Amino acid sequence: MSGALGACLGVGLASAPLAQGLRLTKDDLQKRANGVLALMSFSIVPDITTSSLSIGSGGGSTTSSTDFYMTQLGGGDTVSKTVPIYLEGVLAGSRYDPTFVATQGAEQRPIPTKWNSVSATGGIGWDFKLTDELKLRPIFNFALGNVTSDLRAASWYVGQQTGRDIDFLDKGSLNAYGLGGSLMLDYEHYRPGYEVDVELRYSDMRLKSFDSSAAVQGRATAQSANLWARYRAPTGAMLLQRPLRYVLELTHSEFLGDQRGILGFDRLTSVGVGLELDSSAYDMIITRTRLVGRYVFGTNVSGFSVGLAVSF
Repeated sequence: MSGALGACLGVGLASAPLAQGLRLTKDDLQKRANGVLALMSFSIVPDITTSSLSIGSGGGSTTSSTDFYMTQLGGGDTVSKTVPIYLEGVLAGSRYDPTFVATQGAEQRPIPTKWNSVSATGGIGWDFKLTDELKLRPIFNFALGNVTSDLRAASWYVGQQTGRDIDFLDKGSLNAYGLGGSLMLDYEHYRPGYEVDVELRYSDMRLKSFDSSAAVQGRATAQSANLWARYRAPTGAMLLQRPLRYVLELTHSEFLGDQRGILGFDRLTSVGVGLELDSSAYDMIITRTRLVGRYVFGTNVSGFSVGLAVSF
């Protein structure tokens, strides 16, 4: 989405359970470490369909609940027509609430934890002009992320357990970096009566942990293909000395690599409608402001969101 900075204010999705409760072992913890990096991979690539997610386990069980929440703020733009360097950035935060099942003889108790993550992604690319309206844009991407764990376990269990697994679950930390790239086709068809933008993007990034708690070392592959299209045209009303535009939007994402199926779906589609206010007649940094409501759906999931974006 060239020249824009956007944030999705909220979306709720209903899904099948993400995972069942697990016996607390080092192998299970390692699998969860890889899994949480795979979940982080959703936040490191600009994507409207995943810019804000709220997914519950749907199981209703206190011993096997797993919830996931994520929000993302990002944007990108080309410096100028004479300097066709493309820059983009994404900031994201998420919370993953896995519940482990601890066993002591015949007794089993849930060990709820809270894993919070933050990530930042940057990208630099170059626009190769194919036609007056079509550009090919290779992008080099890099990312940094951190996951911290907060243990909320019963004292009887914590008092009897030692080792690196508890060290991580209780105030532990997992740091990760990512390197990769994207390839984008950007089509811009602008006319006095309407504007059409279409972007087709394939992204591939590899996440790997570093300088983390000794109990866990994780890695994940973030691969996705995304189609985004937007149509803008005047409503007939005038505000701030400029036409008030209506906005129609369509986005479809296919998730590959370690992202595929980890949240219960392989693809998401978003359709949106909204309004765009043009403030370019005034001496302001912000030239356009868009408010778009979206319906997001995929296999076993559906939800609504409201997105706010500005252009400079």
